[in-house]
Amino acid sequence: MKNKVVIVEDNIPLGQAFEDIINSTTNFMVVDHYSNCEEAIDNLKSDAPNIILMDIDLPGMNGVEGTKKIKQKLPKTNIIMITVYENSEMVFDALCAGATGYLTKNLKPDDLIGALEEAMSGGAPMSIHIAKMVVNSFQKKQSSIVLSQREKEVLTLLSEGNSYDIIGEKLFISRNTIKFHLKNIYIKLQVHSNIEAIQKANKENLI
Repeated sequence: MKNKVVIVEDNIPLGQAFEDIINSTTNFMVVDHYSNCEEAIDNLKSDAPNIILMDIDLPGMNGVEGTKKIKQKLPKTNIIMITVYENSEMVFDALCAGATGYLTKNLKPDDLIGALEEAMSGGAPMSIHIAKMVVNSFQKKQSSIVLSQREKEVLTLLSEGNSYDIIGEKLFISRNTIKFHLKNIYIKLQVHSNIEAIQKANKENLI
């Protein structure tokens, strides 16, 4: 039995080209083609797709929001974003919404078929350029938290169980100065307590 594919793409000629490529395979068939997410969502039950090829820039609901709603209804359905957008925020938004993969519209027919097969085998199809961008962006996000030397000293002493008074004596700073550093640490680490700050700093190898 062929795997069922739904295309959500408002560029009709492009969507038709994808449909022709997919229907020429032995493992996949297009069961429907929509120009907006709303219609695709309304027909999810009857279409029961294994894979959805999803554009991002659509009239009405965009592809990222559509992906979120579809994954709520059909969590096992693979959704592959196919778009002209190559900025990292758009990629992360799509992947966070539940997209299985992310491809650019200039992909070759063999790459499209390969992506469908990869998705059905549990993989995350992604064009080489997009994959590199995701890795680079992830690395930047990981290293984006920068604590000052003094903030590291305060947090390290705190993690060792020292009181504010002892920290003040060791670093020759006042209690208010310690609280000022901790306030900045909370903001940078996006936490709300000393324990959370210590845990996150350890996790991120900041202390």
